[in-house]
Amino acid sequence: MISQDKADRGGANLAHGLAAIDRLSATAVHDLQRMVAVDTSFPPGAGYDDFADLMHQIAAPLALECERIIVPEELWRAPGACGRRTNLIARRRSGRPVLGLYFHVDTVPAAPGWTTDPLQLTCEGDRLVGLGAADMKGSIAAALLALRAAQQTGLSLAYDPMLLLCTDEEAGLYPGVRYLAEQGRLEGHILNFNGSAMPRIWAGCFGLFTLTVRVHGKPAHAGEQRSAGVNAIEAALPILNAVAALKPVIAQRTSALPPAPQASGPLAASLDISAIHGGQCGGQIPSLVELLLCRRYAPEEDFIGARSEIETAIKQAAGSLDVEIILSGHLAPTSDPGGPHWPRWQQALSLGFGYAPDDFARWGASGCSDFGWVQQATGLQEVLLTGLGKPDSCIHAPGESTTLTDIVALAKSLLAYLSAEFCPELSPEAMTLKKDFA
Repeated sequence: MISQDKADRGGANLAHGLAAIDRLSATAVHDLQRMVAVDTSFPPGAGYDDFADLMHQIAAPLALECERIIVPEELWRAPGACGRRTNLIARRRSGRPVLGLYFHVDTVPAAPGWTTDPLQLTCEGDRLVGLGAADMKGSIAAALLALRAAQQTGLSLAYDPMLLLCTDEEAGLYPGVRYLAEQGRLEGHILNFNGSAMPRIWAGCFGLFTLTVRVHGKPAHAGEQRSAGVNAIEAALPILNAVAALKPVIAQRTSALPPAPQASGPLAASLDISAIHGGQCGGQIPSLVELLLCRRYAPEEDFIGARSEIETAIKQAAGSLDVEIILSGHLAPTSDPGGPHWPRWQQALSLGFGYAPDDFARWGASGCSDFGWVQQATGLQEVLLTGLGKPDSCIHAPGESTTLTDIVALAKSLLAYLSAEFCPELSPEAMTLKKDFA
């Protein structure tokens, strides 16, 4: 619950806006239901156009101007990816400083084990279950709820919101926000919703790349002499063994990034065999097997060296086999994203979620973000972080969920941060303006 004295700090108008969020909370559930029903899973990423259509419909009544930006196919083309990479910018323009609100619209594919339809939002009391509910369509619903409350109450804003609804964050080769950054389409400072609903100060995160390994054999009738064919699956076994042997070596490499308070040890690099595809039937010797390898690397590591280490191990194990190694996804590490807006955002989170100052801790993650590319392309260092992830959210797993309580709390945090009345003494823009007129 939000205490009345905390609400009063922002003034009566903000208090009215916070009350409107409670009153309008059912609209967030409706928005989330519509978003979950659009399959934006990556791979393949074929649903981005449909999702942009939906978001355009929802944004229009909020007086947000929408623009679609398509990432050229030659940049993102990789095994398993298909469909247009449609990013949507929805914004207001009044001459105020800009606050970018970043969301990735893709989800991972639904894993086996769901007991409900992953593309149909299921309400279990306060809990909202569906693919992408926490990561991160629920955050989009929270932002829309905040903007709806601001519009209904006429709340004076300190920033012009600019929603960045972007593609291919889930280990894509060329994430949409990277393209927007390189095209000079980002403005102001950015609030990244790809985080947790926890009292956290972001310290940065690991990078990630995926390699698609194709081992070619020779097809033949399974009942013929074995010399007539080459079984690609069996031929791949030495490669799998080499990757498995490399895995514990890589896991010994740790990072200086501070781990989460509940972590049992330092953040460590990792290598995983994430997928295997090959073969068609019992009567045919398989001619192709495809492996997907996922490597998470610490900011202290070098991408080229990390990639070369794996490729060298594969080639040595493959011998004379016909093997292709393709870079199919890459997210660069995000370096320390601290900056002058964090103290005010921390206060806004405290208002929305009821956190105390002592609750906050600074930590990084071996999970990844596409904002390493943003930092490289723009020189922008500071990135605020928030989101709906919690230990029981089952993100990337069957039963992924968030709660309406957390959506409402996140909406209130955002509304406070957007409000011109909230903690102006902590606003770098307000303080700069004050100095200009002094």
